[in-house]
Amino acid sequence: MLQRFLDPATLASISGLDLVAKTVVDGFIAGLHRSPDYGFSQEFAEYRAYTPGDDLRRVDWNVFARSERLYLKRYRGETNTQLLILLDTSASMAFGSHAVNKLDYARFLAASLSYLAHAQRDAAGLIVFDEDVQNYVAPSTRQGQLFRLLHAIEKAQPGTRTDFAKPFVHFLDFTRRRGLVVVISDYYERPDAIVKTVEPLRFRGNEVILFHVLDPQEIAPKFSEPVLLTDMETSGTLEVSPEYARGEYRNRIDSHIQALRDQAKGAGLDYFLMDTARPLDEGLREYLGVRQGRM
Repeated sequence: MLQRFLDPATLASISGLDLVAKTVVDGFIAGLHRSPDYGFSQEFAEYRAYTPGDDLRRVDWNVFARSERLYLKRYRGETNTQLLILLDTSASMAFGSHAVNKLDYARFLAASLSYLAHAQRDAAGLIVFDEDVQNYVAPSTRQGQLFRLLHAIEKAQPGTRTDFAKPFVHFLDFTRRRGLVVVISDYYERPDAIVKTVEPLRFRGNEVILFHVLDPQEIAPKFSEPVLLTDMETSGTLEVSPEYARGEYRNRIDSHIQALRDQAKGAGLDYFLMDTARPLDEGLREYLGVRQGRM
């Protein structure tokens, strides 16, 4: 029953990005309560995982007795980390073969991560980009920050082509505190160019997570007759046969995904492929696994 409510098509019918985010995060947390892989109790937002060097006097030993996992009780107003979300709104993100296009899915994911950070009292910020930085919300825990983030995500519109260089220069220029950096994109660029651009963020002590958002028809296209495909960023066209889609195209997209995954791993970046038909809580679960210090 829970997965039905977290289905992207169902989320698309909900009015308001704040309600979408709340639905996803509430469902995600409910799933954690039932999962043996996570030791969270109903006070999820009040705890964080123990990391080496933390004061053992702050460990909640009652939680440890129940879960055999070390968690520290968080005090009101404590900020454990900083989250910065980089949201790609290039023209290709507007593609969709079902109820939710890639940009809508990316919006849902960005909103849910913002909501989760707010629940954990973490500072959160946002960079919206295509070939330039279109919007920037500086990371903060001040009152009204969640509203500012959701408003910026809501009004993000498909733009032009993707240029990863500018938003990352912006990040390096304006963000001094290390934390978690989440990049949400369809990554239609050479894997080596993407990793070369993103990798410097790791040098400043950041954890970097790449969410690769693709439509099911981009991962495994299914059609019975030749179709004319249009590049949404260059307007170039290409006639594609079903045989090409099943054969050479699948090999190419699989190779692209694998190369991006391997090169990201080699650079110390975390990579997750997100099919836009996939329930959002799975992405959040992977994010939390990284946040807790690798799955």
